[in-house]
Amino acid sequence: MGRIGTTELVLILVVLLLLFGAKRIPDIARSVGKSMSQFKKGLKDVDINSEDENKDHDDKIEQNGE
Repeated sequence: MGRIGTTELVLILVVLLLLFGAKRIPDIARSVGKSMSQFKKGLKDVDINSEDENKDHDDKIEQNGE
């Protein structure tokens, strides 16, 4: 349970084809790919910023002698 099988994937593709038409599907797929790329980039930036903030916080603690 939880995994998409071949039958479900084909059914989803047929519904998408009926809803959007053959000409729009490549545009939609391209947009989804770009969105996922931007989302992953944003997550990576958040991780880097979080690490920098943690390091700055640790440096301040060491300077205060705590």
